Amino acid sequence: MTVLTADAPSAWLDAAPWLSLVPPLIAVGLVVATKRVMPSLGAGIIAAGLILFDGNPLEAARAIGTALLEIVWVVTGDPDERGFNDYNALIILFLFMLGVITAFITMSGGARAFAQWASGHIRTRRGAQGMAALLGVAIFIDDYFNALAVGQISKPVTDARKVSRAKLAYLIDSTAAPVCVLAPFSSWGAGIILLVAPIVAAAGLDHSALGAFLATVPLNYYAWVALVLVGLVVVLGVDAGPMLKEEERALRTGDAIDPSENPAGELTEDLPVKRPGRILGLIAPFLALTLGVVAALFITGYRAAVEAGVQSPSVLEMFENTQVTHSLAWGGLLGLVVAVGVYLAETAADGRFGGKEFGLGWLNGIRSMLPAVLVLVLAWVTAALISTLGTGEYLAGLVESSGLAAVWLPLVLFVVAAAIAFATGTSWGSFGILLPIGGEMLMGVDAPELVIPALGAVLAGAVLGDHCSPISDTTILSATGAGTSLPLHVNTQLPYALTGGVASALGYAVLAVTGNGLVGLVVAVGSVIAIVLGLRATGVARAARA
Repeated sequence: MTVLTADAPSAWLDAAPWLSLVPPLIAVGLVVATKRVMPSLGAGIIAAGLILFDGNPLEAARAIGTALLEIVWVVTGDPDERGFNDYNALIILFLFMLGVITAFITMSGGARAFAQWASGHIRTRRGAQGMAALLGVAIFIDDYFNALAVGQISKPVTDARKVSRAKLAYLIDSTAAPVCVLAPFSSWGAGIILLVAPIVAAAGLDHSALGAFLATVPLNYYAWVALVLVGLVVVLGVDAGPMLKEEERALRTGDAIDPSENPAGELTEDLPVKRPGRILGLIAPFLALTLGVVAALFITGYRAAVEAGVQSPSVLEMFENTQVTHSLAWGGLLGLVVAVGVYLAETAADGRFGGKEFGLGWLNGIRSMLPAVLVLVLAWVTAALISTLGTGEYLAGLVESSGLAAVWLPLVLFVVAAAIAFATGTSWGSFGILLPIGGEMLMGVDAPELVIPALGAVLAGAVLGDHCSPISDTTILSATGAGTSLPLHVNTQLPYALTGGVASALGYAVLAVTGNGLVGLVVAVGSVIAIVLGLRATGVARAARA
């Protein structure tokens, strides 16, 4: 999506390209400072519009209006791509369906029954957190689905064990993207393989596109470090900084949600609950949802691959062609049908449940997701305007003009990829901009042996930036899935992400010095373990106390 046309160039940007950094810094800075997401994103959007059109408020308003419209209907760019924006629209539809599913699971007594079952089987806070983390690793097929499904399944368990929703959001966010970016058979893996294919061919590497992707896996230091850090936090039972305060508040009050926060994805009205409920009320809808999404990923991928001329598509070819948002919508619809069916069956003989209560379930489910949808829409508009400003290209240009020795480029690309993802709110922006640039730079200095490490570093940095950015869609959806506020999720997760980032940077520095990628990985993982153990020994990181 683009909202800056060729006949409306920005003289401000021509004179001062660094101005492209101002809108994301305004948006991110205000979110952190004020904890008010929508006004902060709005300020960033207005700043971007004004910079794009040299301070002209009318043109800025037109650009912002166009960006808002293109959330659901594309009117600019390639004529063949104009029309209904089903990608965004189906994500919004999926969020609303998930809200309604949650409402009917609650009303049927399924959530309460699952929490009671979990209380008898998962008796510790460590166990509850471990369950959420393992689910995050297991559901690697897509990061959006992971963020939303794991949260909805885990909340009854973590709430029962007084684990804060902020902690749950961290566990979700820090397992979703890292696992997806390491797995070739995921929506991320397939897309990345398509991006690296021309780079590998141009570099003359002795790798297929899949082989090149697999070669980047041990060089994607941040993904491994993030997963190891989650394991350390769960197994050792330690936290630090804002997360420690939030965990102690949850232990002290018994409330997983801070009453002063405004969490997304939470039912705001007390709904009637069937008693006694059955675990089936929760398991059946989410099992249908999961199976529906997975089946749709294969079906849409198979059909698209066949239409593209691929005979007997492989699993990887299916994932390369799959339609993620269509799959989410089909899976969501199946989960919704099952949730409503279970609700009607469970409450049929209960006089407290009639047409009014049925309508309340729909209304409250949709209403619970409105804050998340509004924030997501504003984040998309912000990302569209920032893309038009060329923020990512400006940062990438700094790398190209740096003149650094080739061995240090993986480290530099890691840092710049993190900065681009942080500023633009999307890992894929970093992928699309820096993967080709990194490959070209290394071929230009005749260092093809560093192409694979550079690709791994870009992937790692992009995920790090995504974890730190309050305008990232996966950050927003992780907060929504966990039922916590976005500012609280960002503030509590940031120290963990930065710790992982520092450890990963040390790994890439060692890679530059030794030329050995596995040694760099060992140093990165060893560094994060040493940091956590050191913080634990000094008392900075410790177990939460009521």
